[in-house]
Amino acid sequence: MSGTLNKVMLIGHLGDEVKMHYFEGGGSIGRFPIATNETYTNKSTGERVTNTDWHNVVVRNKAAEICEKYLSKGDKVYVEGRLKNRQWQGEDGNTRYSTEVHVQEFTFLTTKKEGMQNNSGSAPSVQKPTSIENKAPSKASAPAPASASPEEDDDLPF
Repeated sequence: MSGTLNKVMLIGHLGDEVKMHYFEGGGSIGRFPIATNETYTNKSTGERVTNTDWHNVVVRNKAAEICEKYLSKGDKVYVEGRLKNRQWQGEDGNTRYSTEVHVQEFTFLTTKKEGMQNNSGSAPSVQKPTSIENKAPSKASAPAPASASPEEDDDLPF
């Protein structure tokens, strides 16, 4: 096989709020850490051991805005994307390195906002996007109007 593959899939909890950065051309980028856990039993002591790994996640444009709106610290999320390495010069003059997951698709597994609505009982339900691809964010993030008839939907491939 002569091809290569750069793909990562993670299910974890947000370690912080989504930090947004906006650019002059109208683009945006969102960054947040995701924690994944590995749990096993130490054979010699019989003790349960949990190791946590932290992953730097990057989302862009409309996907970043959706993440900022719906996700908060502690929420569980599935992300799929590519690993990218960055290098820069630190303030102390040393070269720094960082590995990031550049998201291509994601799914919200749980959100705190969703949990608060379910606990209050009388809160109206809010439809949230559960998955989005950066290639076509407008289709995944905008629900179809309830009155749309099949004749009006010309985007179907068949």
